[in-house]
Amino acid sequence: MNYKETIDYLYSKLPMFTRIGAVAFKKDLHNTIALCENLGNPQNKFKTIHVGGTNGKGSTSHMLAAIFQEAGYKTGLYTSPHLKDFRERIRINGEMIPESFVADFVNQQQSIIEAVSPSFFEATVAMAFSFFAEEKVDIAIIEVGLGGRLDSTNIITPELSVITNISLDHTNILGNTLEEIATEKAGIIKPGIPVVIGEKQTETTAIFLEKAATTSSQITFADQELHTDQTSRATEYLNTSVYKGTTILYKDLELDLNGFYQLKNVLTVLQAISILQLKGYAIANNHIYAALKNVKALTGLQGRWQKLGEQPLIICDTGHNIAGITEVMENIRKTGYEQLHIVIGMVKDKDISGVLALLPVNAAYYFCQPQLERALSATDLAAEAQKYGLNSKVFDTVNLAVEAAKDRAGKNDLIFIGGSTFVVAEAL
Repeated sequence: MNYKETIDYLYSKLPMFTRIGAVAFKKDLHNTIALCENLGNPQNKFKTIHVGGTNGKGSTSHMLAAIFQEAGYKTGLYTSPHLKDFRERIRINGEMIPESFVADFVNQQQSIIEAVSPSFFEATVAMAFSFFAEEKVDIAIIEVGLGGRLDSTNIITPELSVITNISLDHTNILGNTLEEIATEKAGIIKPGIPVVIGEKQTETTAIFLEKAATTSSQITFADQELHTDQTSRATEYLNTSVYKGTTILYKDLELDLNGFYQLKNVLTVLQAISILQLKGYAIANNHIYAALKNVKALTGLQGRWQKLGEQPLIICDTGHNIAGITEVMENIRKTGYEQLHIVIGMVKDKDISGVLALLPVNAAYYFCQPQLERALSATDLAAEAQKYGLNSKVFDTVNLAVEAAKDRAGKNDLIFIGGSTFVVAEAL
């Protein structure tokens, strides 16, 4: 199979969570273990940092990768889902995995893929580990796919575990309470391996403390160790200073991931780096400043409060659950505009009513649906939205909705595109 045939094979042959939802989630690690054992356990041949959490784990992973790259480490980065190109999931120093490696890997592993019948995600994890081992990366940042305890990535023994935060998402798989979800996320805490928790939350703190105690893992809560101050957003950058108590650690950091919600993530990243420095990683302040100013260029990250146009200002963001949309709405409130236009679509297994309740009634809405089986129909979304006073037009595709918003918006207006990673992917 050539590359295109290989990708078609992976999409058609293997159950894919992003396409069909919970039925694609395999609730054990047997398939991943079998695939990796067949490959000689590549995950044991390089060092890793494991990043989980409900929101922010993608941004956090990319920031960490950028810092290691800037410090001169050959850095692997595994994330999901991709927005435009499958190969976004697997990168080294920002460069996507070659098409030739993808095709060769699947051709060589096809017999065990047929025998094991892994999910799309399980096969992709094995591919990433194989690539990182073959390329002899110094370290790889590994983002959890879903949950933690039973996630395919959870066969690694990392240098550090990171859990950004806990909020309600994928409740049909992970549980209906923050405590249940935290228990699943805490599954990435390993014996003797330190863990950084991004946010200390009343409902989940005891669960993380108890798990860390059972594994004898040093645990720190980033937002209890560090805080930001003097924050402003000018042009392309979010400017902030980071303190430990009254001591300033990083004065006038510039973040090219410039959503205000990134302030939480940067504290998590900097707390993680402080622990990794103690473990011997040669990361200096100048590496941190340079990396955080250039995360997008260094790693290829897209879809985080990303500007797509001006006059009108067009912004997209992949936030897609209650916590994520809450942060997006706060960001919108801090952005100047005359009229707000919201292009939005969602998938069926999210808390639709919870998200809609957060949206402002005085915006113009353009409901649409991304092109995948999990998508909630734009008509159904609009009908639900009417209960919250959100009257709108319905569009068959994301692009039609975006074009309608552009036609209607004045040059001083704001067009926001989001509600789902897949809406953002199609807009990009």
